[in-house]
Amino acid sequence: MTELDELLGKIISAVSQTVPEEKIGVAFSGGVDSTTMAKICSDMKHYVTLLTIGFAESHDIAFSKQVNEFLKLPHKILEIDPNEFDGVVSKVKSTIKTDNLSWNENCIAFYYVAKLAKRFGITVVVTANGIDELFCGYNAYRDAIKEGEAKVMELMESKLQNELSMMKAVNLICSEFGVRMVQPLLSENFINYAKSVPIPDKVTDENDLLRKHILRKLALQIGIPELSANAKKKALQYGSLIHKALMKHS
Repeated sequence: MTELDELLGKIISAVSQTVPEEKIGVAFSGGVDSTTMAKICSDMKHYVTLLTIGFAESHDIAFSKQVNEFLKLPHKILEIDPNEFDGVVSKVKSTIKTDNLSWNENCIAFYYVAKLAKRFGITVVVTANGIDELFCGYNAYRDAIKEGEAKVMELMESKLQNELSMMKAVNLICSEFGVRMVQPLLSENFINYAKSVPIPDKVTDENDLLRKHILRKLALQIGIPELSANAKKKALQYGSLIHKALMKHS
């Protein structure tokens, strides 16, 4: 078995163990993480609806449409209404009660994903959260690798704990709509496997602008278009323009 076959098998196993539902949504930006998750879930015979949110003219709305020309899956889009945004920000902040900017931005984004899911009768939304933490997707891993692999693993543990806690806050927000966000790649079994994948398969050195190499290779192997498989990371809050709107709000 090749390392790519093993990675695919572990993702399939993680989805099987956490997503019993046949009808699901996938939070979708068109980037390599969400596209890989959507393709694998669809190949597993889940009935997948892609769910994309963002302000009009945002990167994620345009890019997700472009990538789905290849996937050809049902695709629903919610354009954020600027007139409603301040109310959503206030609601999220009063619910999760934190000044952590990333948590607020992600909870706002997933609030809209859950709202969109409910509109189409979807109660379970699968996300690709965990890939950036486990496969060195963040820029911070470029600094960490300069100090060696032990530093990379230390950063990974910190990022994972933050992500696990943040997704609890996300699900608290989404519960308003009766929608559950599921993160198969943050399951214990997958985390333990992913930590064993050699670090050079994830990040090579401080100049590595792409990162997540083994995942990108898998994406190409399962038929994901190169424009997605080799797209540079653009975090949800930036690709949706939520970060920009939140900076104006505050």
